[in-house]
Amino acid sequence: MTIKFWEKSNLFELRTKNTSYLFGVNESGTLQHIYWGAPVQAEECAGLLRARAHSSFDMAVDRETEEYGGRGGAGYSEPGLQVIFADGVRDLRLVYSGYELEGDRKLTIRLADEHYALKVEVSYTVVSDHDVIERQVKVTNGEEQPVRVEQIMSALWSVGELPDYRLTHVTGRWAGEYQLRSNLLTEGKKVLESRRGFTGPHANPWFAVDDGSARETSGSVWFGALAWSGNWKLVLERTTFGKLRIAGGIHDFDGSFLLAPGASYETPVFVGGFTTGGFGEMSRILHRYERNEVIPATKLRKVLYNSWEATEFDVTVQGQLALAERAAKLGVERFVVDDGWFGQRHSDRAGLGDWYVNPEKFPNGLSELIDEVKGLGMEFGLWVEPESVNPDSDLYRKHPDWTYHFPTRVGTQLRNQYLLNLGKPEVKAFVLDFMTELLSTYDISFIKWDMNRTVTEPGETSGPGQDKSVWIRHVENLYEIWAELRRRFPNVEFETCAGGGGRIDLGILRYADQAWISDNTDARDRLSIQEGFSYAYSPSVMMCWVTESPNGFNGRSLPLSYRFHSAMMGGLGIGANIGKWSPEEMEEAGKFVELYKEIRHVVQEGELYRLQSLRDSHVSATQYVSADGGEAVAFAFLQSHHFGNSLTMLRLQGLDPEAAYEVSGAAPEGTGVFHGSNLMNIGLPISWRGDYASVLIRLKRV
Repeated sequence: MTIKFWEKSNLFELRTKNTSYLFGVNESGTLQHIYWGAPVQAEECAGLLRARAHSSFDMAVDRETEEYGGRGGAGYSEPGLQVIFADGVRDLRLVYSGYELEGDRKLTIRLADEHYALKVEVSYTVVSDHDVIERQVKVTNGEEQPVRVEQIMSALWSVGELPDYRLTHVTGRWAGEYQLRSNLLTEGKKVLESRRGFTGPHANPWFAVDDGSARETSGSVWFGALAWSGNWKLVLERTTFGKLRIAGGIHDFDGSFLLAPGASYETPVFVGGFTTGGFGEMSRILHRYERNEVIPATKLRKVLYNSWEATEFDVTVQGQLALAERAAKLGVERFVVDDGWFGQRHSDRAGLGDWYVNPEKFPNGLSELIDEVKGLGMEFGLWVEPESVNPDSDLYRKHPDWTYHFPTRVGTQLRNQYLLNLGKPEVKAFVLDFMTELLSTYDISFIKWDMNRTVTEPGETSGPGQDKSVWIRHVENLYEIWAELRRRFPNVEFETCAGGGGRIDLGILRYADQAWISDNTDARDRLSIQEGFSYAYSPSVMMCWVTESPNGFNGRSLPLSYRFHSAMMGGLGIGANIGKWSPEEMEEAGKFVELYKEIRHVVQEGELYRLQSLRDSHVSATQYVSADGGEAVAFAFLQSHHFGNSLTMLRLQGLDPEAAYEVSGAAPEGTGVFHGSNLMNIGLPISWRGDYASVLIRLKRV
């Protein structure tokens, strides 16, 4: 039984395979959180369900552990719901009015205001096998007048009393996304957020909390991730009474909206989980959940070649054909033409929004290139940026009112472009129609969907009184477009990209098969970006490219082996100008592509173990183990030699300690047959030759 209501004590018990989650209804009719953690006996916790007060100045201490509530009364914590009624009342008093069970997975708690006909449903979906709970809130206006929703959070999570609270999260910027940070939380609020219109590279709607002692392989960790690709907010609030509560959902920044009489609004999903296995097990729980419950893809990621870094905007059919022939010789399975194939797109200053094939670049149409690519044994993919438009374009000249703008302001141009107001029905229809025509006309198997600018001047030309904020409508229409395209073209795979990793979350990953996590393709920089990404998201969606040396971002020179090893830790892509590669480089690269095809099922479908981090040492190492434990792959990278130490004992994880494994790919002293217990406890010897060295290790059970 995953969900049980203890009627005598008004206690709700949610149980996953390895966790207990308890809350109930106290004597005041308030939903009160009791416990979240390792399994406990629920009945023995019933005595905790009671109202608490500290003094006449702190009457409602129990509001700090309210399972879900609104702004009102003597509650001063971050509210789950904040509304303004038609008569101007801004006070919300939610009381329990019943519950509903759907099978053994979903529980819905019904709340209602004491006076107004406003109803709130707080839902819990227990994903027992993956040790997570999905939470969501639905609000319905039963009043005869509209109600203004000022803030609505998807969930309020409470973490039990710990001596300290440490937050782990990611931060970054363009070309430097997913940088890990850890901070002890003192009393007050820590806010993680995006107010830019999409998920953003500067933060990500994922968190992990522990008491400061958790490590990669041990310790209690509470974690969560929000499934929303627009403005979002996570508020971690530590109180003076030793409590911690995490509120998360759509950002209230410029986000209020009117809820019409009889109308309802449902929040995005906020997923939460707990583990005693440290940050490593936290990541594996999320990865399994994403692969099985979120990501639409069931196929292994194909090896792709993208022509952007080779040609940029100088796209011609002859140049693309030459690159395609070279890519096919490497064993590439998917050839992708990036920006520059459409309209008068000769730079980033013009043509965006005019989605027709440029007749000078492709005098015989796009099918000529597609047929040749398919004849070489590869699928064909294409880059698009449907949400943006250049002022110098036919689309903008015809429909300047389709962009976000204020009528009394000159619009801000970012990357020489404006953003289309996807919330407008006619704009939504335009994007869906041109994408449908493109995918119907040409044999395209892959779409790289980019978004290279944030939202600015989010004005409305249709007047006030919208039923949803402009920010919400953009994201919901984006989801609807992707869902419809996937329905119409089930064999087309989609990649989410937003100036790199700016739109990656559990919301867009319900529609995207893979994700471009950074425009930074330097293999060394990518190690830290990919490590931070792996804390929350599965490597099965993470696309990584092999590019030039010296790298265009920082001038760093790295061996081809290092660049391939770094890119083989997710979905492998090649973005270099392979037309300039020597015969020796082509031969070496072809062998790496062949090797990747042999191991990608372990990398993309296996369990990930972070063995060592460059944040802690001069060696980075990551291991992948197949579901049955019979195969494993490990990648190790040397930053630089320290004091002449050229030997690393690499301790592996996740193996069968009773089994023997044949090891190959390491230095000579690290090859042969080893027992799992020795590989995990003593380690595998790795010898290094030169700085920026790398090793790929394969293990097979014998």
